[in-house]
Amino acid sequence: MSESIHHRICPLCEACCGLELKVRDGRVVSIRGHEEDVFSAGYICPKGVALKDLHEDPDRLRQPLVKRDGRFVAAAWDEAFAEIERRLPPILAQHGRDAVALSLGNPGAHKMGLLLYGPRLRRALGTRNVFSASTLDQMPRHLASGLAFGNLFSVPVPDVVRTDYLLMLGANPLASNGSMWSVPDFRGKAKALRARGGRFVVVDPRRTETATQADEHHFIRPGADVFLLAGMVHTLFAENLVRLGRLAAHVNGVDAVQSAIRPFAPEVVATRCGVDAAVIRRLAREFAAAPHAAVYGRIGTCTQEYGTLATWLIDVLNVLGGRLDEPGGSMFPKAAAFAVNTIGKPGEGRGVTVGRHRSRVSGAPEVFGELPMTCLAEEIETPGPGQVRALIAVASNPVLSSPNGARIAAALDRLDFMVSLDIYLNETSRHADVILPGPSPLEDPHYDVAFPQLSWRNHARYSPAVLPRQPGQPDEWETVLKLVAIAEGRGAAADPHLLDDEQFAAETRRNFGEHAQAVQAATAHLRGPERLLDVALRVGPYGDAFGHKPDGLNLAKVRAAEGGIDLGELTPRIPELLRTPSGRIELAPPSLIEDLARPAADLERAAAAMVIVGRREVRSNNSWMHNLPLLAKGPERCTALVHPDDARRLGLSDGAMAEIRSRTGRVHARVQVSDEMMPGVVSLPHGWGHDLPGTQLGLAAQRPGANLNQLLDEDWRDPLSGNAVLGGMPVELLPA
Repeated sequence: MSESIHHRICPLCEACCGLELKVRDGRVVSIRGHEEDVFSAGYICPKGVALKDLHEDPDRLRQPLVKRDGRFVAAAWDEAFAEIERRLPPILAQHGRDAVALSLGNPGAHKMGLLLYGPRLRRALGTRNVFSASTLDQMPRHLASGLAFGNLFSVPVPDVVRTDYLLMLGANPLASNGSMWSVPDFRGKAKALRARGGRFVVVDPRRTETATQADEHHFIRPGADVFLLAGMVHTLFAENLVRLGRLAAHVNGVDAVQSAIRPFAPEVVATRCGVDAAVIRRLAREFAAAPHAAVYGRIGTCTQEYGTLATWLIDVLNVLGGRLDEPGGSMFPKAAAFAVNTIGKPGEGRGVTVGRHRSRVSGAPEVFGELPMTCLAEEIETPGPGQVRALIAVASNPVLSSPNGARIAAALDRLDFMVSLDIYLNETSRHADVILPGPSPLEDPHYDVAFPQLSWRNHARYSPAVLPRQPGQPDEWETVLKLVAIAEGRGAAADPHLLDDEQFAAETRRNFGEHAQAVQAATAHLRGPERLLDVALRVGPYGDAFGHKPDGLNLAKVRAAEGGIDLGELTPRIPELLRTPSGRIELAPPSLIEDLARPAADLERAAAAMVIVGRREVRSNNSWMHNLPLLAKGPERCTALVHPDDARRLGLSDGAMAEIRSRTGRVHARVQVSDEMMPGVVSLPHGWGHDLPGTQLGLAAQRPGANLNQLLDEDWRDPLSGNAVLGGMPVELLPA
């Protein structure tokens, strides 16, 4: 009997906790938090423990599937790639590059190979039809950051371990472990905040798990955060509480903001947002008076019709209060690798440009090179030049995770060809002609590419594979490069390693000029993502500069530190972080100032009798974790939370079934009566609805749950970012 201990970064949510796995005779026998991990210090949630279930799940695909006569059959890898080569290039040749679309899903953000090699597939396809999960929950955050700071990933996060006052809107980090903010063990950090005399305030239509840990919770009408935030900004100006501090020399547009915010006095916005004017003023005063303070908002502030405005106003509050880029305020992490805001000349750049092209049917602008996921179906359905005829879906399940997934499902059946890179035969991949599974996360080496740019503390960690890969299973980057070769006309027989060498050589010549050969020689012992990671670490802000800074980082050093390398607390980064053409924070981007006319015209809108919002569960991450026994056990979680007053008014009883109707659809869900809900609001969790035929998710199908997205309107988007509106949809509730 052989037994070994392994350390692995959890790839199942944004907290990225360090895990300690015990392996006996090739099987995982236990998973616990790694106490020596420099980032998570032993914290673990149920998702981390469920990594064993994911690896062993009998429904997880372990070889390609090819559809023959309408049914999936197991195929060899060469056979699957040959089928793609037979069917994809003719579509490109006959209909052009835009005829093939890419759909990118949330799990890809947790896979080093997909994140680093996905852009190569985009370039090889040359399509403008790129759709991603970012437009379902986070694009307003990227857009606001890009316009103000010059880079889409310059995202400020609360310096939670040093703040004295934290105001949180539409976020539930006790369930999510942070979102666009990697913060494991938020409960412990919130407890420490209060223990040192700090104050924690939550604003949310539900008294969430996070709100129960706060000093104060306020209900707010779904989708009305923009009014509360604008009222707070108005108060700072009206009561002479603006304190730019050292940022005064680095900010443009303060006067423009003051002028634009005049219509939003607390007494004017109070009824619209459901928060008393006196409370709005008090929150603004407390925020301004605290020694250290931060405002943070997330899913609730992004997934609404004013998502970009609400996200921007959070940054405006932090800037005007002198809280941005200050210890204990809202600060910018400094990632060890891959962060654009650590590359190039510090303090200035090209900024961001959006709307470089628009979707063919609705005219939605691209943001970050992506179009709204809610435009995918119409781009497939609508004939004409540029019509989408083929799709490559990368860890993407829009049939379940996007508004009106039934329309997407019907559209997918109209495609000439579809490929899914997915580990499950799920609600979306069932429509594919070829499914290419990736390895288990335990068979992958791992480095978090994106999340150190969003982390509560600077660090660098690397995980080697825990278990050997199944025979014949390629790494995901190799699979992606096979698709690149097919898209470029090189054929399915092309060697992905040779293609990788060729592309790496071209990249080093472009980035390092006369030093390219030296860089290639220094990394000759590496391949694939690990080679790219070594280069990124060595030229990053803590790197060894290929030997010029002997104490700096490289992959070998990070790999040797099993608990990771602590790079310290967050530090001020303005002005070096800025990548705007002016070299200053652009506090009043014209598109945002102009868009304030929408909420100004909406101040008198009457409240609907009942609206719906989503919610997060600690045992769930979107649509892809409901087939794991550890996470699925226990009470039914896909319930409709209803306030007792609404239940009495509508004739609903706890535990009974209700029908929920909207303009676009209807679902049935079990009622859970709870005073944690704001009256007039019902809540369903996101990502359920595992009752569609043709899937292979045996456990999830036993308790499929209701699909919130069937009730949502795919045409309702934030016009600036294209993000779907997921909260505040008017609905009817009645006994089923």
